[in-house]
Amino acid sequence: MLKFVIRRILIMIPQLLILSILIFALAKAMPGDALTGRSINPKANPQEIEKIREEMGLNDPAYVQYYHWIKNVAKGDFGVSYTHKINVVDVIGDRIGNTVLLALCVFIVTYLLAIPLGIISGRYSDTWADKLITGYNYLGFATPLFIFGIVMLFIFGFYFDLFPTGGSVDPTIADGTFAYYVSKLDHLVLPTLSGALISTVGISQYLRSEIIDTKVKDFVRTARSKGVPESKVYSRHVLRNSFLPIAAFLGYEITGLIAGSVFLESIFGYPGIGQLFVKSVMLRDFTVVNALVLMTCLATLFGTLISDIILSIVDPRIRIE
Repeated sequence: MLKFVIRRILIMIPQLLILSILIFALAKAMPGDALTGRSINPKANPQEIEKIREEMGLNDPAYVQYYHWIKNVAKGDFGVSYTHKINVVDVIGDRIGNTVLLALCVFIVTYLLAIPLGIISGRYSDTWADKLITGYNYLGFATPLFIFGIVMLFIFGFYFDLFPTGGSVDPTIADGTFAYYVSKLDHLVLPTLSGALISTVGISQYLRSEIIDTKVKDFVRTARSKGVPESKVYSRHVLRNSFLPIAAFLGYEITGLIAGSVFLESIFGYPGIGQLFVKSVMLRDFTVVNALVLMTCLATLFGTLISDIILSIVDPRIRIE
């Protein structure tokens, strides 16, 4: 197992290098540049603008700009944000905690809902309970996250006025107090439910299909023929084997949560890296954009590694040497 983990981590190095080239190339292919989103004196003459471009290194060839960027990234220096005028690490550090908290809440609520729904729907297939859950899943598949989020915001935020409609905490409350953490939790409810209720549908539907497929296999029929109680048949045979693909997906959920945060944070005005990414793209703050995309790629690679490790642990038939 240790050799496998080390080998996979070493393989990530050239993968990240290739991804960094693609990220930089895509950023350069976007219309405009860092100067586009920067406030410049409208009366500035072409010579002054050209001087600014030269100081920012925008006149250098693309490969020279990439070399300077990746060399600094290897040292942990992602550059300075053209919009915020501070280091990119500091810009992201101020917001990443909110995104991690939101993603963790969505992850927990998703699996708390999806696993019971999937088990009920799969075990009692073709019943009214199964039809209701399946109907909810189909409706969820057909509803985009940003539409569902807007509906949740309108109903529970504006119409009933039950939850805050923006921000991550009430700015009038002192940091570190009990009221501060209550406000933090209150601001998390709507985005968490919006993300979890949509994420639930795929996992519960997949678990339902796995249970239905597993419960008619020969080893399950053999257990029943030996007089094993139905509860043990499901707990020891059906569910254990049905959970294997779900466990393997745990690592991949990291990428989905990061992608979903872009929509959730934009809809609910939640100050995280998803909202930061959207604003940075609009302002052509490519130092921030490149750093965020590279972080997402790194999280994806580690998510894949985590999925392989989890699958080897939960399935005794699989041994990674």
